[in-house]
This record gives sequence, structure tokens and C-alpha cells, in this order.
Amino acid sequence: MLLLALDTATPAVTVALHDGSRVLAAAGEVDARRHGELLLPAVDRVLAEAGHTLAEVTDVVVGVGPGPYTGLRVGLVTATTFGAALDVPVHGLCSLDGIAHAAGLTEPFVVATDARRKEVYWARYEDAGTRLTEPAVDRPADLAEQVAGVPAVGAGALLYDTVFTGVLRDGPVHQSAAALAELAARKLAAGEELLPPRPLYLRRPDAQVPANYKVVTPQ
Repeated sequence: MLLLALDTATPAVTVALHDGSRVLAAAGEVDARRHGELLLPAVDRVLAEAGHTLAEVTDVVVGVGPGPYTGLRVGLVTATTFGAALDVPVHGLCSLDGIAHAAGLTEPFVVATDARRKEVYWARYEDAGTRLTEPAVDRPADLAEQVAGVPAVGAGALLYDTVFTGVLRDGPVHQSAAALAELAARKLAAGEELLPPRPLYLRRPDAQVPANYKVVTPQ
């Protein structure tokens, strides 16, 4: 196995290469406005550092979100394009699960990322490998009773630490493709079926056709 992992569901543009036993190389940069610009150069750097070529990749894994529409689709389109060009399987993983794996906790906790619009994407976990709830998007104030005092990681928990009062400030903030690759390799080795590479948006994109849009036809 030579697994290429990438994720653009958070402000981090992150890529890693895994050989089925360990992470060979990884790269990441946090810039919410430059996903499309940063992703392919990061892939090139990771492959070069590991001493492999794209043609040697046997599997691709991509974080499917939840995440903002524009950033999330960069990773998904790139992953599916690689899969088609190389004729290799493309696997999806919930991006929150990758952050949970990186946290490595053995107790119940919460992962929350910044969903913008004063909301968070979040889910509850029994431990680093067991998600208890489906990913959701909510206003932090609506979660106060559920998450108060519960250990929490992620940029959303840090941003709204008056609600996520159990936030672990030394925990993972954004996605790590290295953690995503480790999780995917473990699941694939166990024969688990991963998600299809389809986006988990949870809400409609910001850009929409105006309600009173008028179609002008030539006379």
C-alpha cells in the first residue's frame, strides 16, 4: 500500500503519504483562503520527501468534511481526479474523525471546528476511535449544556471556550493528513469499508441564485 491522504475541510491544507505501516512524509499549511493554490505543491513536496512518485500511489483518502463549501471541494475534486487518473480507489473519511484520532484520547470528548457564521461543526466521541454522534452544525450557545466541562479539541472549541469549557489547549486544532492516513490505513487493514468521496456540507453554500433573478432572452 502507498496511501496518499489529503484534507482541505479546515483552514489547514494538509497532505501525507503512508505505506501501510507508517507515515513516510507529511506537509501542512494553515491558510483558509489558498486551498487551491497550496494543495498540489504540498502533494509534490510530500512525494519528493518520501522518494516516491504519484504513479506509485495505490490508494487515495480524503477528508469529506464537514467543512465550508469552497475549501472542502478543493480536496475532494483533487482526490477524485487523482483516483481517475491513476485508476486507484478513493476513500472518504469524516474530517472530525481525523482530528479525534490525532487527539488520541481514551475518554469521552468533543471535536469542534469553526463553521463560520458563528457556528461550529462538531461531534461527540467515546474515545479517539469511536464517534457517538453524527456530525452536526450548530451555534455554540445551543450546545452549552451538552458540552460544558467535557474535554474538547479543535479550532471551534478554542474559539468558543466560554461554551466548550473543557477545551484542551494542547490538543489538535486543525486537521492533520498524517492522522487521517493512519486512521484510514488502520481501517483498511481491518477490512472496514470507508465513506465514498462525497462532501459532507451540512448546510447550503453561501453563493446562491438571487430569488428575484430575471432571465433576459434576446429579441
